[in-house]
Amino acid sequence: MSTRSGLDPHTGSSRTAWSPETRRVDFGRRILVLRRRKVAVRFEWRSVVICSVLALAVVCMAVLALMTGSYQLSPGQVISSLTGGTTGLVHDIVVEWRLPRVVAALVFGAALGVSGAVFQSTLRNPLADPGIIGFSQGSYIGALIVILVVNGTYWQLVGGALVGGIATAIAVYLLAYRRGVQGFRLIIVGIGISAMLGSINTWLILKADLDQAMAAATWGAGSLNGVSWPQVLVGGACIAVLLLLAALSSRPMRQLELGDDAAAAQGARVSAVRLGLIVLGVALTATVTAASGPIAFISLVAPQIGRRLTRSAGITLAPAALVGALLCLAADYLAQHVAPTPLPVGIITVMLGGGYLGWLLITEARRRL
Repeated sequence: MSTRSGLDPHTGSSRTAWSPETRRVDFGRRILVLRRRKVAVRFEWRSVVICSVLALAVVCMAVLALMTGSYQLSPGQVISSLTGGTTGLVHDIVVEWRLPRVVAALVFGAALGVSGAVFQSTLRNPLADPGIIGFSQGSYIGALIVILVVNGTYWQLVGGALVGGIATAIAVYLLAYRRGVQGFRLIIVGIGISAMLGSINTWLILKADLDQAMAAATWGAGSLNGVSWPQVLVGGACIAVLLLLAALSSRPMRQLELGDDAAAAQGARVSAVRLGLIVLGVALTATVTAASGPIAFISLVAPQIGRRLTRSAGITLAPAALVGALLCLAADYLAQHVAPTPLPVGIITVMLGGGYLGWLLITEARRRL
């Protein structure tokens, strides 16, 4: 975003509405500039087109998910139910039964995509994923203690997941701190912490009662089966606030991508900014974990797919959010309707994300040869 004069160069009058113009700058890339008074906002044309296509794909996937089930519906019935034109059984199926799960997949997937984008941009490493570096395991163990020990409410579950994730982030940050925090060192420490917390989680489940252990194990695989409107509304409100904070933090994220010295030269407080962004990413992950359990690999895959589609120099939030929403919704559709038996969505994302992780490691190894 840049600030320029508010006078129109042709008429001399002040602008009162957004005035679009197209330029070819930034190494030949087409840039869309929206102006209003003294404010100018720049977008890359390719990013705008890709985000529009992704948004359309998300809408089509959502309609398909609302249509499919034991009671098949047509697109017209789904749209009529969403717009209030249909009542009765069809309305209940779409709005009360299927829509909460679809909205949860969209919102939680977008949150995970942005969380991964924050970590990968902050730590400058494509392997920086909250599931790999232990933050998801920390949120899981906090929520697991609430489930097995306290048997608490949803709000207590959110609090437990948030406290567990932030405590893990602080532990990883302190253990990786050596005159500052380097991304590679933090990832290595996080992998060790993740393995340790995974063992503790397994021990807690083995020591629990059978019914609690089965419920916790199913929830721990990452499932949207028990999601209802109250959870979607509460989780969605929290995620909306966190996404707004992430959007406001895009400038310091860009600065950290240039390196610590360059970011400090531009006036950024590197350690404080990095810690704040890590807390923001942990909060996004913890909110999703509290509602649906840890859904793995979306935060790893979505930012990189978005970056490759837009061909941007760094990680951008909007493509990561849209790809994350599309991946989570598609994975949940496969888990419900394509698999031989209904599965937790986390199992599908692990299968897809594991293959992507292998490809990413091979690609990075070849690049360094």
